Amino acid sequence: MSTPVDVTVRYWAGARAAAGLEQETVRASDTRELRSTLATAHPALEPVLEVASLLLDGRAVRGDEPLSEGVTVEVLPPFAGG
Repeated sequence: MSTPVDVTVRYWAGARAAAGLEQETVRASDTRELRSTLATAHPALEPVLEVASLLLDGRAVRGDEPLSEGVTVEVLPPFAGG
């Protein structure tokens, strides 16, 4: 298991509303732990995290990926448009 690091988490659209803030710093070792930590800290965010995309320094992340100190993770819920 990797060592937890500090990452900046930025929330967009419905994720921002569910978390109740625009961004925060969170400690996690990988994206799986990050999702779990965020869902525990912000229960209303859990259903959003189940369908949201994560961008790790601008790159889409699929599955479980290790995190490095100081990276930025953006939480992007699905967008509806018309």
